[in-house]
Amino acid sequence: MFTGIIESTGKIIAISKEGSNLRIRMQSNFTHELKVDQSVAHSGICLTVANISEEWYEVVAIDETIQKTTIGGWQKNDTINLERGMSLNARLDGHIVQGHVDAQAKCISIEEKQGSYRLNFQFTKGLPLLIEKGSITIDGISLTCFNCREDLFSVEIIPYTWDLTNICAIKTGQLVNIESDLIGRYFQAYLKQQEWLKGQ
Repeated sequence: MFTGIIESTGKIIAISKEGSNLRIRMQSNFTHELKVDQSVAHSGICLTVANISEEWYEVVAIDETIQKTTIGGWQKNDTINLERGMSLNARLDGHIVQGHVDAQAKCISIEEKQGSYRLNFQFTKGLPLLIEKGSITIDGISLTCFNCREDLFSVEIIPYTWDLTNICAIKTGQLVNIESDLIGRYFQAYLKQQEWLKGQ
């Protein structure tokens, strides 16, 4: 589990193909604190540390992850948002995030708003549950969505988040990873189950 509060950004230093999988080598400022088998969210994607050295660590993305996220388009020297798993004795400053991507969305416009930035998105793959002023995760960042329509939504980014994550590098037309609110997803699944039971 994660919170959507980005700890740091890391840099991809190598990507290699292994059958249908991708092995990604990363550099980060907390590499020395990691352990093999530890989960780390990489721009919203939960990946397991598979190998580690003093200067880098590696994760492996399986085909299912490659097909459902933006990871297949990552390249050497890309900057990636990083967050280690949450601690049970820590404050939940963002919201509950699993690191399981629901959908991809395309940035359709970016507006500077005198001290903040408004990014507008349109879904391209999948359509997760959105609630006006609800929580959403974009490339691992916990944000509040608004202007929610059938396949469109907006977020506003404060300067702190803009400067300390990779969201400042997003360009119009770029795809991002989306995870909708966990509680909302379970409630939606519960309602669908109740409808199914009524039909039995």
